[in-house]
Parts: sequence; C-alpha cells; structure tokens
Amino acid sequence: MSQRLSAEMADWGQFAKKNLPMLAVLVVIVVAVVFVLADRWRRGAFVFGIATLLAAAFRLTMPSERVGLLAVRSKAFDVGALVAVGGAIVWLAVSIDPLGTD
Repeated sequence: MSQRLSAEMADWGQFAKKNLPMLAVLVVIVVAVVFVLADRWRRGAFVFGIATLLAAAFRLTMPSERVGLLAVRSKAFDVGALVAVGGAIVWLAVSIDPLGTD
C-alpha cells in the first residue's frame, strides 16, 4: 500500500514539475475567481488579465517542452495572442469608471 502511494506521489510530483507554469497561472486565475465571487469584479478582471500576461511571460521565456499546456501554437502566436488579450483585459479593468464600486 505505501509503495503504491509513494508511486502516485512521485507521479504527481513529475506532473506538477512538468506543468509548473500552467499551475502557477491557474492559481492566479483562482484568485481572480475569488475576487469576482466576492463581488469585486474589477479587481477580479485585473487579476485575470495579470494571469494572462503571466502566461505570456512563461511562454516567451521558457522552452515549449517546459510550459506544458500553455504551448498551443507557435511561440510567436501564443505570446502575441496572450499579450493582446491580457493587455486588453487589464486596460479595461483599469479604465472602467468604478461608479462607487470596487
């Protein structure tokens, strides 16, 4: 039993190590969802945009084999699309008038 558990933990460790950039982005996305659920949609949108820009930074600076599921198309396309979408989300979150809300 303990050998099986040890093997499963080793498999999880290898998965986490291989997909660490994607897991880091997912953690930031979870933080954004918590903000949105707490009725702080502007902060949630801002954090979601930051998560997208973080994904772009990982895709730009790391080899395709290391970024896991962040590698979808060519590096140039992935980085360009992530920067465009992340930048737009951050810009919208910052530029929208709060009208007394967060």
